[in-house]
Amino acid sequence: MSTATEVRLASRPQGWPTLANFSIVDTEIPRPGPGQVLVRNVLMSVDPYMRGRMNDAKSYVAPYEVGAAMQGGAVGEVVESTVDDFAPGETVLHDLGWRTHAVVDAKRATKVDPEAAPLGAYLGVLGMPGLTAYAGLLDVARLTEGDTVFVSGAAGAVGSVVGQLAKFKGAKRVIGSAGSDAKVEHLTGELGFDAAFNYKNGPVTDQLAAAAPDGIDVYFDNVGGEHLEAAIANANVHARLAICGMISAYNATEPPAAPRNLGRVIGWRLTIQGFLVRDHYHLRDRFFAEVAPLVKDGRLRYEETVVEGIRNAPQAFLDLLGGANTGKMLIRL
Repeated sequence: MSTATEVRLASRPQGWPTLANFSIVDTEIPRPGPGQVLVRNVLMSVDPYMRGRMNDAKSYVAPYEVGAAMQGGAVGEVVESTVDDFAPGETVLHDLGWRTHAVVDAKRATKVDPEAAPLGAYLGVLGMPGLTAYAGLLDVARLTEGDTVFVSGAAGAVGSVVGQLAKFKGAKRVIGSAGSDAKVEHLTGELGFDAAFNYKNGPVTDQLAAAAPDGIDVYFDNVGGEHLEAAIANANVHARLAICGMISAYNATEPPAAPRNLGRVIGWRLTIQGFLVRDHYHLRDRFFAEVAPLVKDGRLRYEETVVEGIRNAPQAFLDLLGGANTGKMLIRL
């Protein structure tokens, strides 16, 4: 390659993003300065949280700048280095995706072993989504043996790991929701969920009640809205609700109506806790030590939806928001 390509935020969306909110620009390949490495990205991640960064709003992470390249997880090959700790040819994980070439501060790059796991795993099941699932289920929701667990958005990169980990850790029953019949079959087939339902086929509260006649003890929320309302309605006394994401509201222009049953939180003494994975980085070594062997020997299954080419990254992101992916959505550059 003689030029680099990057995806920039062209304008801030109102409601659902469109391709017009992105621009694709060819530039010169940058050069690293002192303490930096030049990385040729191989894979990049698109994730639901990125929708929030497209807004000009105060949040837990800075918004994307209009006219500047977007950011996100990526793995790539070091092609030039000014630091002794990184050599050309080594593979690193960093947070400057949405571009073919990235100049990365050495302190923001982490070496990964392409022989130990496929590169995509470091952006998915063994990366941020996997750690999110692990921390949310065990540290936030405090899963205990014999719990009944409900996971919304269960066919995604986070939810699919949550459900499987719950089974490994002794959950009595694991239930998932998804947006298609094919995903439901995937959950109860390859991933080993005890029950699953298509939330488009009827009221979520009713479908969850049928799948969990004895109620739920843990809810891992990736969706919010009607799903959160259903979880509250079907929660047992002292149930724990870990709020990871609310993708149903990310593109809304008006506040969502649900949940309308928050009064039940009092009588049933529910714990509802939002969390960010960055607050649980102290678990990374334990997470990797436990989960990497499960992935390596095939006991923990994961799926990837891979789109070819950086110029297709904006459409892939829009497809992700619409639920077109199964498992982790990746862009091969």
